[in-house]
Amino acid sequence: MSSHREAPEISKDPVADNADTYAFVSPDNPSTVTIITNYVPLQAPPGGPNFFEFGDDVLYSIYIDNDGDALPEITYQFSFQTQIGNPNTFLYNTGPISSLSDPNWNKRQFYTVTRIEGDDCDVLGSGLPCPPCNVGPRSTPNYPALAAAAVQTLKSGEVVFAGQRNDPFFVDLGSIFDLGDLRPFQNLHLIPTAAAPGVDATKALNIHTIAIQIPISELTADGSVPSDPMSTKAVLGIWGAASRRKMRLADCANDELAEAGPWVQVSRLGNPLFNEVLVPLGRKDRWNASQPVDDADFADGVKHPELAGLLPVLYPGVFPNLAALSADRADLVAILLTGIPAGIVPGFQNNTGSVLADMLRLNVAIAPSASPNPLGLIGGDAAGFPNGRRVADDVVTIELRAIAGVTYPLIDSTYKPDGAASLITQGLTPAAGRYLPAFPYVGTPYDGYDTPSV
Repeated sequence: MSSHREAPEISKDPVADNADTYAFVSPDNPSTVTIITNYVPLQAPPGGPNFFEFGDDVLYSIYIDNDGDALPEITYQFSFQTQIGNPNTFLYNTGPISSLSDPNWNKRQFYTVTRIEGDDCDVLGSGLPCPPCNVGPRSTPNYPALAAAAVQTLKSGEVVFAGQRNDPFFVDLGSIFDLGDLRPFQNLHLIPTAAAPGVDATKALNIHTIAIQIPISELTADGSVPSDPMSTKAVLGIWGAASRRKMRLADCANDELAEAGPWVQVSRLGNPLFNEVLVPLGRKDRWNASQPVDDADFADGVKHPELAGLLPVLYPGVFPNLAALSADRADLVAILLTGIPAGIVPGFQNNTGSVLADMLRLNVAIAPSASPNPLGLIGGDAAGFPNGRRVADDVVTIELRAIAGVTYPLIDSTYKPDGAASLITQGLTPAAGRYLPAFPYVGTPYDGYDTPSV
């Protein structure tokens, strides 16, 4: 998974589990950048009576580095407050919910957005409504209208949304975590069976999305809107995180909780699959608590990815043993930890300097693609991953191919990628309607009554 349940402790704390982070130049408003962070992963739509929600006790943050030091110059913080209308019913709603203020809706969430830049801390909006969860055709008969009403414009011009969505991340979970069994290639697996298309395990699952669309001029170091992709001012480092208070006290007799102390980070996410695949099990919790500026401590997993050595074992005679190909897999270091320098891919760079840090790196001077390729940069589309990340980018296939050697020519032009490496795929195409053409770009969540089978 992109980062769903990727570490032992955060797998027990879904409301703080940063499952995905996306950042891209908005295709329908290219003077802005859209950043999306997703939480509460793998939601089964029929999730009542206590439907899914953000944590009132969690601080959700989006960080932007605009000078290449792997430290945030700009932070957007989101904090949530739940209000219960009638504490004497077990019901989430007592009738159809026709608006965000409908009295039939018994348990609502509101949120506050704060922007921090240097010593300036500015509350941009408070009391902003989340939509309800998509309960079913009788409870939420016009869910798209409820969600659209929850899109808000802040006083400084940003557009925000926070609420339930269909999970945009597509992955064949059942096959990948069954000894790396890629269904289109499983006839070549160590334990072979007939090749088959991939199965989209998250197709009918929901997630909670925080999305914000920000003018590019509000994010760059000098307030400009760069037009030259080769300019260092055009590259932003972006990641998301969740934090909890250091101390929590429970008074069970009076059904009360109290929290105190500083915020402590418990989850973060920049590049997809980083903690999932590249950080060993014994260090995953530490990675979630650390900062990108300290990621040199985790660079060995990028320089010597375990999966590169496992592929030739799981697929005998199919993939080369890339573990011996390079001492440090500098191609993966460039893609995931520094950004790709100028001069390697014609007309492209998203380099942030020498500091090794796991961040999405977005070159805002590269316009959105008129015909997006889900394979992003390796598919000839410089507007896609690893140049930021769009909601429909097939990051699983991209990173599998990179680990298998497709990107090795970035640092050694004499190396010719193995044919199998260039064809490796999870074998999935997202279903129609999975995404929206405009903000917040993530599709309508499935309701609990009409949930389809995978």
